[in-house]
Amino acid sequence: MSIRLYAAEAACGTNVGAASTFADSTQVRLFNNSAANQLVTVANAADATLGTMTLADGEITIIMKDSTDQIFAAAATVLGTPVKYS
Repeated sequence: MSIRLYAAEAACGTNVGAASTFADSTQVRLFNNSAANQLVTVANAADATLGTMTLADGEITIIMKDSTDQIFAAAATVLGTPVKYS
């Protein structure tokens, strides 16, 4: 699997007010840089929760979302990068 990076990796905000669209990306690579599981939340532009998932310690995943959807996590140790498959 190859991915194209579209911006620098950044810590996720820890509440919906600090959530990020990650440069309006529709695909975001997440990495839990922690020794603990962390809850990740996707919210829409109106700050309503669309879904949540647990990211295990050290886990990497890619979330697909609408460009206006926002991501935040239970801890800033979850890092996100806007990406696209190539």
